[in-house]
Amino acid sequence: MQIAIVLYDRFTALDAVGPYETLGRLPDAETVFVAEQAGPVRTDTGALALTADRTLAEVRSPDIVVVPGGPGQIPQTENPVLLDWLCAADATSTWTTSVCTGSLLLAAAGLLQGRRATSHWLALDALTGFGAEPTGERVVFDGKYVTAAGVSAGIDMGLTLLGRIAGDEHAQAVQLLTEYDPQPPYDAGSPLKAPAHLVEEFRTKSRFSLA
Repeated sequence: MQIAIVLYDRFTALDAVGPYETLGRLPDAETVFVAEQAGPVRTDTGALALTADRTLAEVRSPDIVVVPGGPGQIPQTENPVLLDWLCAADATSTWTTSVCTGSLLLAAAGLLQGRRATSHWLALDALTGFGAEPTGERVVFDGKYVTAAGVSAGIDMGLTLLGRIAGDEHAQAVQLLTEYDPQPPYDAGSPLKAPAHLVEEFRTKSRFSLA
C-alpha cells in the first residue's frame, strides 16, 4: 500500500505530519511525500521544510491520498498540475483524504461535489462554493472521501482511517505508542468554546472572510 502526502509551498506542517505519524503506521505501507517538483518544500512559517522525494508525475496511483491545508492552499486551487493529478490519483485510490483547508483543494478538483465534508472552521463556508456540503464535524467520511477539520484534526483522521483499514486494536496501539491523550490547558479549541472576541478577531482577519 502506498500513501502519498501532497506538499506545496506554505502548507501547514501538522496537517501533513499528523497523518504521517498515525496513518503512516499502516503495516507494510510506503509513505511518500510528493510535490510538483522534488526537493524541500517550505511550510507556512517558512522556518521548516519537508522534503518531497518524488514528483506528482512519478506517483501515479497511490492507494491513499492525503492533502494538507495551509495559507498556500489558495493559489493551488487554480493550479492545473495539482488539480489534474488529484483527479487522476483519485480515479484509482482506495481513500482520498484531506486535513484542514486541504478539503478545498479536493473540492476545487471536483471531487467533493454533493458530498459532506469538513475543513478548518474559518473555511467551512468556502466549501459550498465548490458544491460540497460543509459540516462542523471533526472527521467526516463520505464514501472513500475522508476530510478532517483544522490542523490537529489530521491526527484523529489518521487514527480513524487506520482503524478502518488495519483494525481497532492496531489503531489503539498506535495511539498508545504516540501517547495521543489530549489534555489541553484551555477549552478553546472550537469557535463554540473559545472567547467570542477571539473568534470574531480571526473571522475578521481570515483569508476566507469574503468567501
